Amino acid sequence: MDTPLPSVLPDTRTCERARLSRDARFDGLFFTAVTSTRIYCRPVCPAPSPKPTNVRYYASAAAAEADGFRPCLRCRPELAPGNGDWQRGGHAVARALTLIEHGALETGSVDELAARVDLGARQLRRLFVEHVGVPPLSVHTTRRLLFAKQLLTETAMPVTEVALAAGFGSLRRFNAAFAQANRLPPRELRRQPRAPAGAPLVLRLGYRPPYDFTALLAFLRGRALPGVEAVDEASYARVFGDPAQPSWLRLSAWPQGEHALKLELHGVAPAQLLGVVTRLRRMFDLDASPQAIAAVFKRDAVLGPLAKKHPGQRLPGGWDGFEIAVRAILGQQVSVAAARTLASRVVQRFGTPLAEAPLPGLERIFPTPAQLAEADLGALGITGARIATIRAVAQALLDGRIDFRPEQPLDTFVERWVALPGIGAWTAHYMAMRALSHPDAFPAADLILRRAAAPAGEELSTRALEQRAEAWRPWRAYAVMHLWRSVGEAAVATGAKR
Repeated sequence: MDTPLPSVLPDTRTCERARLSRDARFDGLFFTAVTSTRIYCRPVCPAPSPKPTNVRYYASAAAAEADGFRPCLRCRPELAPGNGDWQRGGHAVARALTLIEHGALETGSVDELAARVDLGARQLRRLFVEHVGVPPLSVHTTRRLLFAKQLLTETAMPVTEVALAAGFGSLRRFNAAFAQANRLPPRELRRQPRAPAGAPLVLRLGYRPPYDFTALLAFLRGRALPGVEAVDEASYARVFGDPAQPSWLRLSAWPQGEHALKLELHGVAPAQLLGVVTRLRRMFDLDASPQAIAAVFKRDAVLGPLAKKHPGQRLPGGWDGFEIAVRAILGQQVSVAAARTLASRVVQRFGTPLAEAPLPGLERIFPTPAQLAEADLGALGITGARIATIRAVAQALLDGRIDFRPEQPLDTFVERWVALPGIGAWTAHYMAMRALSHPDAFPAADLILRRAAAPAGEELSTRALEQRAEAWRPWRAYAVMHLWRSVGEAAVATGAKR
């Protein structure tokens, strides 16, 4: 049964106030179109404010473009963070938007997209027009063209490669679609000289403030896979792809305090670029709306103060579902440090070594399910039960009995995973948090959570914590991060006093 679709457009009064104040908290939550210029902008656009009588508000760039407006060259709508609220919950439109974001229409049809959310194509189109303002293909096309606009503006990629990166198999079709949407041909957006050979591609990934990048890096640093990932106080880096021709990436804060991360990419084929960017936006929770989360937590006696103290808390995802699954199994009933040690042994023993490390500390590709389905893990200090579970998960992924499809409801994901030996509700919800970045995942059996959410000196039962957490929906995963963080900070403070 579908859950209600969240409102996708703030009320007119809120939009007007955000536009006039250039409030970055609303960036990407709506777009401003000006009838006198036929241009649409982000609410943070630095251009002089138009007359209110000339302004229209749209929930998406696709809806603005469908009404004949072209993207602003000054504020660049392609840099706006996505509206993560659209993809929240079990509503068919939300699930379909998630699939579009993950490339479902790159090779599939609207009929296939509709089937994946249990609807007919006509009904899905009707729902999209009703809730989003445009049909699914328009959302998909606008997404591709805005990404192309970013590549043309920020990089020296040849136009032919930009067309491939945006999902156009024909340069002629790309030129025609781009010119229609932007009122100018692609080559007129070229601002960068050709990059030197071997230089990484650099892109800007915008977010909606506040954003606590330091805390997110600290979480990932404690769980990083040595040889595959390298995380320090300022950046995240990893190697991925084909071991024969590996790719690498690095994320750091954009200079001068801009609300964006700096992404450096090397060795990524044009056709894979949008997928990599989409994966990183999910992994680093760049499309979250802190205001919506804070509004749910602010009246809670425990979470209210924590959310006020750390308003930029985000949900740290993972690069690959299987990596997260193995890491979660190894982490059952042991410390974070112990789980990282065991994961490091798995990488060193079964990860594919690279002929040459692209960056210091990046020297292996994480093993695939096929590599671990029959792997002899007995000499790595892993218990027999954990070994059996890792093998069972690897084989179930190969068989298609479980997967990390982004559109599946949380309850469905958990139900399928707990049917495997050695996978309990805690592990399934942890994987949903990290691998799916599901905002409502909640490992209620976690001992730290049951203590952190209880009055001082007490401990809630799993059932009591689940009841307590009903008020935190649909953001229970963020509650987990706040509670875990509060316990960690208390431990550090206690150690400092000693």
